[in-house]
Amino acid sequence: MKKTLFISLVMISLNTMAQNTMTPELLWKLGRVTPLGISLDGKNVIYKVSTPSVLDNKSESKMYALPLQGGNPTEIKDTKDILKDKNISPDGKYVMYHEEVKVEKVHGKDFYPELQKSEVQIYDGLNYRHWDTWNEGKYNHVFFKENKDGTLGIDIQEGENFDSPQKPFGGDEDYIWSPDSKNIYYVCKKKAGTEYAISTNTNIFEYNLESKKTTNITEENQGYDTTPQFSPSGNLTWLQMKRDGYEADKNDIIVLFKGIKINLTANWDGTVDHYMWSADGKKVYFVAPIDGTKQLFEVNFPGATRIAITVRQLTEGDFDVNDLIGLTSKNILVTRTDMNHASEIYSYNLSKNTWKQLSNVNTATYSTLALSKTEKRYVNTTDGKKMLVWVVLPPNFDASKKYPTLLYCQGGPQSALTQFYSYRWNLQLMAANGYIVVAPNRRGMPGHGVAWNEEISKDWGGQVMDDYLSAIDAVAKENYVDKTRLGCVGASYGGYSVFYLAGIHNNRFKTFIAHDGVYNTQSMFGTTEEVFFSNWDFGGAYWEKNNATAQKTYTTFNPMNLVEKWNKPILIIQGGKDFRVPIGQGQEAFQAAQLRGLKSRFVYFPEENHWVLKPQNALVWQTEFFKWLKETL
Repeated sequence: MKKTLFISLVMISLNTMAQNTMTPELLWKLGRVTPLGISLDGKNVIYKVSTPSVLDNKSESKMYALPLQGGNPTEIKDTKDILKDKNISPDGKYVMYHEEVKVEKVHGKDFYPELQKSEVQIYDGLNYRHWDTWNEGKYNHVFFKENKDGTLGIDIQEGENFDSPQKPFGGDEDYIWSPDSKNIYYVCKKKAGTEYAISTNTNIFEYNLESKKTTNITEENQGYDTTPQFSPSGNLTWLQMKRDGYEADKNDIIVLFKGIKINLTANWDGTVDHYMWSADGKKVYFVAPIDGTKQLFEVNFPGATRIAITVRQLTEGDFDVNDLIGLTSKNILVTRTDMNHASEIYSYNLSKNTWKQLSNVNTATYSTLALSKTEKRYVNTTDGKKMLVWVVLPPNFDASKKYPTLLYCQGGPQSALTQFYSYRWNLQLMAANGYIVVAPNRRGMPGHGVAWNEEISKDWGGQVMDDYLSAIDAVAKENYVDKTRLGCVGASYGGYSVFYLAGIHNNRFKTFIAHDGVYNTQSMFGTTEEVFFSNWDFGGAYWEKNNATAQKTYTTFNPMNLVEKWNKPILIIQGGKDFRVPIGQGQEAFQAAQLRGLKSRFVYFPEENHWVLKPQNALVWQTEFFKWLKETL
């Protein structure tokens, strides 16, 4: 009797635990996994876990070694003798690194040394600010020196006002040693000022240590050239986009073989995220978006043979493959996410096609939660195509009830909407708060062919808006959707979408939330920092009166010109250090909403950029997001 009672109480306790759902506070306690590589002895995967502290408003990190066969991780203090250092030359003689170097005069005191307290900044061209940082005349340069203490480094870009690694996000993946240790290869956009701001033309450069000569390896290509690697047999490899100014162009794998550049993915209808060579040099593994997920692929390298080049998808399922960590004799190590789970390290057996989860940083936390359910649907678009739509249902979903429903508008505009896990736009968290989330893979998203991906450029307010409405209308036909309580939310291009839909929704939606969204395409063109983006996606400048495509962007597709039709509450969120979609966009939208008498709120984060990164700010963001929905939906 006592045993039965005990078991019953345990089961009740477990069931109660399982009814917990994700909260903003819990989301910001999760450990965030960053893989570092496979240990030199081939026995462990090394990774870092960053854990946010809301109290301290920062994150703390620890490193671990985890056996490749599975088991318990061991905390380690550093990786110096555990991981291979790619920045040490293969012959061990040299080490390379990068530092910021002051190259240009910018500040008043640079020009007028006698006026040291002046606060002026003076520029003769664009690129005076980028992402969230003002240009202070300092540039990332690659250095090398002898691999011993006390030696001086040699700046291989001395005097250049060009960055390597690329700002704002580039790291030491932007430079590598040649296998013979005689050359350094690095990524650089050797353009300055206004030329820099209107171009995506990065190249791979070769610097010879003996002659000190620099050679442009990819001079003929006008788009992005990035991510250089060498194959096991010594063939330089990189990722390439062809067209200058188009940041979302098809990304291909290029191999330099005996002086000939071979495009391994030229005839494949997709775009590559990142890649890794097989140990034998006969194939390349890569990650790419496909049908609302990110999966692992392989492509064979024919070398001098006449074997046909073939791309093959290796994995499939409702998850995303993200980082490629390394290879063992039978397995490839990666990270994986889905909409219910943050990143963890997995091993994928290449011959058996089986998965094994290695890290369990957040497994215990998720075991206590009732999780959302994601459903894959295909909706007919107004132009007769099939569109994938993710539908995220609340935990403990009951089809006999009616739920408020959110249309989630993805940013980019060419960002894949896959089984991602976000610490802000977290669809599981939205569902855990009782909302159904409708997330369409609308026009402009990779993973559905190159043509689908490109159809959004120069057509921001066109077919894509019909795609959004087709998605929400299709799901709203379900009896469990409360058609009187539909909301529309999104950031960046998703924020533009919110502003635009607010003027054309025909009373479908009851409330709107836009974060760092484009409200006025004309002032956006005049203030954003990467002008190549607006040039390409808008079709040109607003003063090009004979350019019909551009003029349509600044008139018909300009949300500002629809504001008289806004008739529902709107929450507008803006980062003060967002130079991509500058603060004026949010200010203009809020001022218009207020002066038109609409219930509206402006949530301003002075020290955040296009994202919200600080833990306390992130919790305020989540709180304001759900408070607004509670007030208006």
